[in-house]
Amino acid sequence: MTSVPAPVLAAIPPALKAGTPLPPEAVAAEKISGILLGKAEAARLSLACLIAGGHLLIEDLPGMGKTLLAHTLARVAGLSFNRVQFTNDMLPGDLTGAPIYNRDSGEFVFHPGPLFTQVLLADEINRASPKTQSALLEAMEEKQVSSDGVSRPLPRPFFVIATQNPVDQTSTHPLPEAQLDRFLMRISLGYPDSAAELEILRGEDRRLLLEQTPPVMDAAALLELQGRARAIHASEALLAYLRALAEHTRHGAGFAYGLSPRGTQALLAAARAWALLSGRDHALPADVQAVFPAVVIHRLGLVRDAREAAPVARELLAAVPLP
Repeated sequence: MTSVPAPVLAAIPPALKAGTPLPPEAVAAEKISGILLGKAEAARLSLACLIAGGHLLIEDLPGMGKTLLAHTLARVAGLSFNRVQFTNDMLPGDLTGAPIYNRDSGEFVFHPGPLFTQVLLADEINRASPKTQSALLEAMEEKQVSSDGVSRPLPRPFFVIATQNPVDQTSTHPLPEAQLDRFLMRISLGYPDSAAELEILRGEDRRLLLEQTPPVMDAAALLELQGRARAIHASEALLAYLRALAEHTRHGAGFAYGLSPRGTQALLAAARAWALLSGRDHALPADVQAVFPAVVIHRLGLVRDAREAAPVARELLAAVPLP
């Protein structure tokens, strides 16, 4: 039976242990796991999502470290950061910005909203109305904002980290399928293990520690890293494996929706980023399996809670033979 391999963040490829400086992506992974204790897999998935050029949805109960993870990713990557608290009375213009009349010039001048940043934390996105949630769609897909007939490009790179509470909590609105599909990954952090929680209790406040953490790269370095990820080799056998996984979701029993071609491309992009973080120039089936629960399950309409993704993914992966 095929199972999802348990990724180990501390596993550094042997070629990088021979006294050579660690590449920035490896340093970034170490920094993130040092701030967010006991969440090595979530930290690495988040970094892989950023390197793959996608967007990240973090779903969990309040107080699990969702906001801390978002701040940490922006900090170590050296990117500009804005946080927006979504509420039920928030309007789309509060996010995108709007033209405001200038009495001196007698013209309307566009004032950019908080969306114009490199990393946007959309905190508790499912507390906003569907209309406001949909304001993110163009930005996430096209990397631009259209207002008053003018399209304005967003900074590069542009990365949305949205957090949401479980849908059974009060005052929440489930994200529509089109919005969910714009997120490359959906993850859940969960409770820390006992050792990590004790270290959190004994140690320095994680936010103070984050303030003392210097960036390990900048926007230019991240864009170069994203280009390297796109160049990771994927063999014909691996592509056939991806195709077989997608085909199983489309015709297997119990799936609300099959994986779309865009979903298959997302799985490949995430697997390439995971391979890059593993120090390889080619992707393996193990890379596909490692990112599969975070990339695929929210696109199939199988579970409403990210915490239920792993067992569903194990069953699905077991049904498709390895190449």
